[in-house]
Amino acid sequence: MAQDYDAPRRNESEEPSEDSLEELKARRNEAQSAVVDIDESDTAESFELPGADLSGEELTVKVVPKQADEFTCTNCFLVQHRSRLASGSEGHEICVDCA
Repeated sequence: MAQDYDAPRRNESEEPSEDSLEELKARRNEAQSAVVDIDESDTAESFELPGADLSGEELTVKVVPKQADEFTCTNCFLVQHRSRLASGSEGHEICVDCA
């Protein structure tokens, strides 16, 4: 039989009391009647990011093609410098992080 370790413990000598359905419902309602205090100033719209407003800006990134001294790791697919190539990779170019 499964043991519920979160349930309140009872003594073995204590006989289980048969509560009425109304008492059980009242206990459940008392346990669920926690009041949540919601502060209107805690909404996500009130948070401001540091710095300027970037809503009207476009970010531009210059993409540089893979250089002659770089390789693409066949495991993580990151472009790495040749100095990060693991030795003994048997035809597969694998970086030292993935080796």
